[in-house]
Amino acid sequence: MTASVETMRFETDPRDGETVGETAYRRIRLHIVSGLLMPGEKLKLERMREVYGASVTTLREILNRLAVEELVAAEGQRGFRVAAVSDAELRDLAELRILLETHALLQSMALGDLDWEAAVVSSHYKLAAIEKVLMRDAREAVEQWVAADWGFHYATIAACPQPVLARTHASVFDRFARYHMLALNFRGAPAAAQHAELRDLVIERKPEAAIDLLTHHIRSGVEHILGGGGFG
Repeated sequence: MTASVETMRFETDPRDGETVGETAYRRIRLHIVSGLLMPGEKLKLERMREVYGASVTTLREILNRLAVEELVAAEGQRGFRVAAVSDAELRDLAELRILLETHALLQSMALGDLDWEAAVVSSHYKLAAIEKVLMRDAREAVEQWVAADWGFHYATIAACPQPVLARTHASVFDRFARYHMLALNFRGAPAAAQHAELRDLVIERKPEAAIDLLTHHIRSGVEHILGGGGFG
């Protein structure tokens, strides 16, 4: 897995040598995942050109790419909309995330070295700091939490040597995280405690307990979201 790229997945500042299109792609994807662009919202190319600084042609390419990732829905000649959400999709995404992430976690725990352990600890430190802010006011750190939650969970599986699995997992994670952002209802202390416990189990190389906790962590998040009324 390419840590130098994936740990920066949700950063939106331009990178050295990066095209305008790549920067715009990452910004649009984050704005969909974080809920700034809402489900079903019409994506008007002229307006997006002003916001993201990319040409209409480039934006069409980006939206087609996001349609493949199922974050955008293409409507033929009518253009594009942000993909809809549903209770059923959330549950499906949770189970797919569990399948991919637990497999990657087992391999990562078997192969990870001292640098990997240090990355798990440091990424959790950042996540825990942001979770403290969220427990005061969930609106204060939405985008930061998306990046930090991804950073921690990615760090735990970063030693897994399967790039195809990594790319698939990242796409599923984006779509799953969007539901949390739309709910804007952080689980608070229970989620934070689970992250801390997962950190310890991973570092201590306790695979069975780590897999059980991760599975419970993901499913608890689903039930928390749906407990707020769901998405229909």
